[in-house]
Amino acid sequence: MDLEIRDKAAIVTGASRGIGRAIIEQLAKEGVRILLVARDSTALEEAARQISDRYKVAIAIHVADLSQPGAAADVVDAAMAALGRIDILVNCAGATKRGDFFSLTDDDWVSGYALKFHGSVRMCRAAWPHLEKQNGSIINIIGIGSRTPSADFSIGGSVNSALVNFTKALADLGRKRGVRVNAINPGYIETDRLALRIDAIVAGGKKSRDEAISELLQTLGISRFGRPDEIGRLVAFLASPVSDYIQGATLDIDGGATKGI
Repeated sequence: MDLEIRDKAAIVTGASRGIGRAIIEQLAKEGVRILLVARDSTALEEAARQISDRYKVAIAIHVADLSQPGAAADVVDAAMAALGRIDILVNCAGATKRGDFFSLTDDDWVSGYALKFHGSVRMCRAAWPHLEKQNGSIINIIGIGSRTPSADFSIGGSVNSALVNFTKALADLGRKRGVRVNAINPGYIETDRLALRIDAIVAGGKKSRDEAISELLQTLGISRFGRPDEIGRLVAFLASPVSDYIQGATLDIDGGATKGI
């Protein structure tokens, strides 16, 4: 299927590793020119080199801490300077601290919202005029914690729920202004973050790694973990005119782990 996004211009935050890294791979494969944004300059430079060499598309990088209020405007300025337009914005930056509710500090809550929620809000606001000019698309990468609360994920769950609401609200504006706004809720995806969670199960229960993986899959009621490239392909689809009638949707990609409506 031709997704009709060759030569489009995208900003992808959280692009240096994990799901963000898989997203830039899939977009580049479709011929999209991309500004990669993250805090780790070394990882960004390596990702840019590999993607540019492999797919022969224009790749630029911008090092930024999106928890800082002025960072989003700087990212948009960098994208316009490097790419000349913005058709696609993918908000994928941000991780929140897990833990017992009573062990989480005010600083943990503030930092949890600062990057993932406020960073995404600011990126949408800064990029919006350019996206409106191109009838562009926003894709927010959120997480299944938005639909399934858990005691050890009170910060992340509430941040994710706020982003789902924000996505729907912005889509209501976008349907009048020609900007599509959608979201993806990844489930348990094979990234460094999941590896750390499995390591914690191993350490806490004196289990082998295989036993820990089997236990987690059984608890979740799924047959395997997801792959980052599966998220990347869905992003490419949602960024494409092929999905033009999808507006304000939040799509779970979790192997059926989420049981709620």
